[in-house]
Amino acid sequence: MFTVKAGYSDKIELNTDIEKVRQFFADVTNFAELMPGVAGIHIDNNGVAHWKIEAEIPLFGSMRQKFACELAEDSEERIEWFPIRAETENFLRFSADFLQKAKDVTLVQFTQMVELRRRSARDLHMLAGLAGESLISAEMTKKVAEMIKTFIQRAKEKLEK
Repeated sequence: MFTVKAGYSDKIELNTDIEKVRQFFADVTNFAELMPGVAGIHIDNNGVAHWKIEAEIPLFGSMRQKFACELAEDSEERIEWFPIRAETENFLRFSADFLQKAKDVTLVQFTQMVELRRRSARDLHMLAGLAGESLISAEMTKKVAEMIKTFIQRAKEKLEK
């Protein structure tokens, strides 16, 4: 099994109320609108969010993948999306935990994990075997971090208006 993984986790403080922040993170269209590399997100009639992600991974080239996620938790303190149970190759998980620090100050713990599994490296990309799992994972982690940092910066600008 050829597996590459990437993840990002960070805490951000937003100068706005917790309900506004929670509503923002609950609306996955904000990710498609504000996160570079997310070509689109469509929620089907069963509530499954279908993410289309396009990214340039250094040393690897262009990558286009689709991820299907379902809402695992939607509470006042946490929103979490998991890969659908039938998924065997493309796994996307993200969560946001909310903590009101003051009247108009909200702390968000944001985590996103991506995992791609294939029977062989060639099933992912022709050059994947040459680069190897660890190098691709490291480069993918850098790209995911870059995408999320941009998203968080844009989210902060939008939420703190």
